[in-house]
Amino acid sequence: MSEHIFAHEHPESDRARGGGFTLWFTGLSGSGKSTIAHLVGPALDERGHVVEYLDGDTVRMHLSKGLGFSKEDRDTNIERIGWVASRITRHGGAAITAAISPYVETRQKAREMVEQFGPFVEVYVKASVEECARRDVNGLYAKAFAGEIKGFTGVDDPYEEPASPEIVVDTETQTPEESAQIVVQRLEELGLVGAEVRA
Repeated sequence: MSEHIFAHEHPESDRARGGGFTLWFTGLSGSGKSTIAHLVGPALDERGHVVEYLDGDTVRMHLSKGLGFSKEDRDTNIERIGWVASRITRHGGAAITAAISPYVETRQKAREMVEQFGPFVEVYVKASVEECARRDVNGLYAKAFAGEIKGFTGVDDPYEEPASPEIVVDTETQTPEESAQIVVQRLEELGLVGAEVRA
């Protein structure tokens, strides 16, 4: 996987097509955001794009260390991701984010930051709370249902579904590979990536 920010590191980067873009995966914990993002990334890399991942867990470890899970801290975390994504987009890269980003207003702020420099493509990774809980190997949903964890998104803290995302994938009916294919095809339709893999 190619994880570069600077377009000059890849001579045939997305800058040649007129600029970068941000692919923003949002959905409940366990919905499949990161899995699909890391399937889409290599497909974009094969088409000559400079790809940088901004995964929610990784960002919290490095960029947002010390932030908690209050609404204010969650908003701050998402705004930081949006700002970094806007920089990557500005430099002609493809920023791929995968964070729960539960609040509509904060996602809109991220969109506005990015759209100063290029397209913002919101991908709603749809899965029910029940299905996400079934997949949860760490038992966080079970703890949240039992009241052992407070402020857990989808249980006792809201997840505000996107009203009009550019892309919707349903991971209860689609495999990760099928979802990734839908995302790439939609990016082709939007004219953001080429249909052909570069040799």
